[in-house]
Amino acid sequence: MIKVSNLDDNKKKESIIRIGIISDTHVPDRVGNLHPDVIPIFTDLKVDHILHAGDISSPTVIELLEKVAPCTSVKGNRDWFKKENEETVKYISFNNVRVCLNHGHGSLFFYLADKIPYVLFGYHFERYYRNLKKYIDDATIIVFGHTHQIENRWINNRLFFNSGSAYDSGNDGSGPTIGLIEIGADQSISGKIIPLRKARWTNTGWVFRENGVS
Repeated sequence: MIKVSNLDDNKKKESIIRIGIISDTHVPDRVGNLHPDVIPIFTDLKVDHILHAGDISSPTVIELLEKVAPCTSVKGNRDWFKKENEETVKYISFNNVRVCLNHGHGSLFFYLADKIPYVLFGYHFERYYRNLKKYIDDATIIVFGHTHQIENRWINNRLFFNSGSAYDSGNDGSGPTIGLIEIGADQSISGKIIPLRKARWTNTGWVFRENGVS
């Protein structure tokens, strides 16, 4: 049984690996710049590593994130700047806990086939779960994106984690979000969704709710 902990014990904190999670930044195909809260939050959290779950859209995003911590990313369906054979699924271990990182859009067939039920019935995690199971291998944590919908749920002792979209309100209306996963030396795992200030991109840059965003 995987231990789930809030990791409040000071002794455990000394050996925790903090992983910043981000997805669907869409710079510059939908917004001109990375949301301005992202870098300061990851910096304040002192993350040891950052995972980007795809739809980066520009390599400048990775360059910015790597100024904070090493960054591992996968190719999303809108990452045209990446090479055709670029990996869409990667596996990486932290404190002997294996993480599967993928965008979540699956094969072209799944991507297109999902469009109809999505339009008719909206987002349902179960549809993506069936696709994600193909890539689990022996991973304990499955980080994915694509849906712009936050997920932080345990199924059969595995954590399925989607930090939502880092630029828009998200398909669930939660606002732009990123995430944090902490893994202790004892392999305890904690996942957290971190909201960013609600904002919209305009021709002059980011405009925040306190500045008139409705």
